[in-house]
Amino acid sequence: MKALATIMGIIAPATAFAASGASEEGNGIFVWIFLGFFAVIVVGQLIPAVMLITGLVKGITAKTVVKAEDK
Repeated sequence: MKALATIMGIIAPATAFAASGASEEGNGIFVWIFLGFFAVIVVGQLIPAVMLITGLVKGITAKTVVKAEDK
């Protein structure tokens, strides 16, 4: 139990110093990877949405052809 307390006493200050240094450096590589992944998801959702809207507009604006048999 004493060894566990000693290890936790050594690790806790080390993690505090590691966390304080990250804010001084600015955005790291993992932030940019996360933002890039987020952008890929957004673009992946926009492509089907644009295709759906263009199909909807084409369907609304298309002229209906009346067959001669229907008259």
